[in-house]
Amino acid sequence: MNLSQTKQPDYILLATVFLLLTIGVIMVFSSSYIMAYKWYGNSFYFFTRQAIYTVIAIVVFFITSRIDYHIWRKFAIPILLLSIFLLIMLYLPGFARYIRGAKRWLSIGPFSFQPSEMAKIALILYIADCLTRKKAKDISSFVWGILPIFIITVFIFLLVFGQPDFSTAIVIMVCSFIMLFIGGSQITQLFALIILLVPPGLILALGKDYRRVRLLSFLNPWGDPLNSGFHIIQSLLALGSGGLFGVGIAESRQKYFYLPDQHTDFIFSIIGEELGFIGAVAIIILFIVFFWRGFLISLKSRDTFGLLLAAGITSLIVFQALVNISVVTN
Repeated sequence: MNLSQTKQPDYILLATVFLLLTIGVIMVFSSSYIMAYKWYGNSFYFFTRQAIYTVIAIVVFFITSRIDYHIWRKFAIPILLLSIFLLIMLYLPGFARYIRGAKRWLSIGPFSFQPSEMAKIALILYIADCLTRKKAKDISSFVWGILPIFIITVFIFLLVFGQPDFSTAIVIMVCSFIMLFIGGSQITQLFALIILLVPPGLILALGKDYRRVRLLSFLNPWGDPLNSGFHIIQSLLALGSGGLFGVGIAESRQKYFYLPDQHTDFIFSIIGEELGFIGAVAIIILFIVFFWRGFLISLKSRDTFGLLLAAGITSLIVFQALVNISVVTN
């Protein structure tokens, strides 16, 4: 909603977001400068990129905060179709950028990005618009309410899963179900659909050797401590060695190539090691506050579209954080 015509922004939410951004930039530098120097000869490589992206994000935030969110409804379907098209492009030769066997990045000239990130927001926008347009009797109907949205969600899920990116695909599916629940779909229908999804979900999760090994190592990393369970064990060592107050900023030992992607996937492990239990809990509390204020905003929205959009975006960010923290803490 246009801030010039409505109430003041939620300053608690803004403070929470800027705290997370600030901590994120600091910890990206602290966790990556060794790796950045080895790979690029520049200790500030990842820090500079993160700082630039953060500044761009803040500028975009202030611009979009002046735009009435109802305008986005007009572009819900075109944005969804564009995100699907970009996901399909990953499967075409010459466009995908392969990293460790995964084709998650799309390269267009000198630029590269993950289409799945756009797809998350596009799907939330589409579901919010779709449920807002439906009447109460249509929403409670499986055929007219849940099924069309479920088909779109499954299609995007499969496109993301095939990259492969199982965690992002799960996030997309869960956020879709959360929005259907908030939007008024019958709980019995959603529960029945979840039950039906369990068998194919297990087949997908266990269908490939590498996914099966990752799942088994997650359940018992000490069963193969020097191979499949190595990174989870190193993550737990990082968290454990941090103690109550941590070893101090930039003093992590696990970032010396014991952990992969220590500035992205395993950054919470480095936070736990350098800032300790207190620092790790502080991060979790910030996400809890974000969840609280995000859903409070959704409940205060003047219409269904605003409620669903705010709830969907809040769920997306918080659930992603929950998945990451759950993985690195085993």
